[in-house]
Amino acid sequence: MQSANTMFILLGAIMVLAMHAGFAFLEVGTVRHKNQVNALVKIITDFAISTLAYFFIGYQIAYGLDFFAGATDLVVNSGYELVKFFFLLTFAAAIPAIVSGGIAERAKFYPMLIASALIVAFVYPFFEGIIWNGNYGFQDWLHTTFGASFHDFAGSVVVHSVGGWIAFAAVFLLGSRRGRYRDGRVVAFAPSNIPFLALGAWILAVGWFGFNVMSAQTLDGISGLVAVNSLMAMVGGTITAMVAGRKDPGFIHNGPLAGLVAVCAGSDLMHPIGALVVGGVAGALFVYVFTLAQNRFTKFDDVLGVWPLHGLCGAWGGIAAGIFGLEAFGGLGGVSFMSQLIGTFAGMAVALIGGFVVYGFVKAVSGIRLTEEEEFNGADLSIHKIGSTSEL
Repeated sequence: MQSANTMFILLGAIMVLAMHAGFAFLEVGTVRHKNQVNALVKIITDFAISTLAYFFIGYQIAYGLDFFAGATDLVVNSGYELVKFFFLLTFAAAIPAIVSGGIAERAKFYPMLIASALIVAFVYPFFEGIIWNGNYGFQDWLHTTFGASFHDFAGSVVVHSVGGWIAFAAVFLLGSRRGRYRDGRVVAFAPSNIPFLALGAWILAVGWFGFNVMSAQTLDGISGLVAVNSLMAMVGGTITAMVAGRKDPGFIHNGPLAGLVAVCAGSDLMHPIGALVVGGVAGALFVYVFTLAQNRFTKFDDVLGVWPLHGLCGAWGGIAAGIFGLEAFGGLGGVSFMSQLIGTFAGMAVALIGGFVVYGFVKAVSGIRLTEEEEFNGADLSIHKIGSTSEL
């Protein structure tokens, strides 16, 4: 049975690893042509540096475990603990992948890579350990005070909202792209490749069923309810984004992602109809807040809309688990609305403070933004010395 659990969580890790290709192509399709190579390179190098940061530091902070033992010890129980690390690493590495979409087209390469390492080594695992390992007694306090701990089955808050609010700090400190706003009005920078954008969204959506379902981490814990709730939230997000976004393909392909972000927390508790509502609200929330931010927040240039998609929809998902997870709303129960509310705001606070500290430090030491000339030429030529396609 232990070998079966190892295989189960390994398949989950592989599916979530594949989601990083989704992050890459979603960004490639959204940014301008002169920044496509940089989008691809950032995702894979962020994953590599995140692996090292999480293996040597972050995993110990979150769970108090390390792998500084002989291989004979590591292969106990078919190497389950190793594969569990791999699975949780793919969650941790999603944080820099989320941030990458917000800071696209004008960020320096190595300073942002260093910031990613610091985030995955210290900021993310600090909150991850509090929620998923019971560190510092926060969960015990919530359970004693409100009758239930903070429930986040697959990371609406722990991964997505934390990632989105860390991105908020990075985007704020980086400033808007050159020429993005003129006389207080937004200048449209059209996506470079809608098919790539759609491909990225599809890869993410498919991989998400590993992200959510396999968060059970064992075969005994698997539930078809998680799969169907994920499906319904995905559909709800798509429909409302289509309507609110007036058939815009960018909104339509981000809608299912908004729904999936929101359902992560309560996917193991909600009724499928509740999940449909949660996803639908998330899809509309993304469209309206992204549009508002682009048109009104002239210094806040979030290229892919990662703050509303992950930060706000993730927060909505954390709170929604305390509503639609209740038996009165068709859920399985065992949750507290107040615990969900407090836990969600705690995650937002940790992310904001950690994000401003890390990116503020890196900005003070080395700067985080390309020069005006480098930005004009594009990150591809300025950083990587090659474009995404050759000249004919």
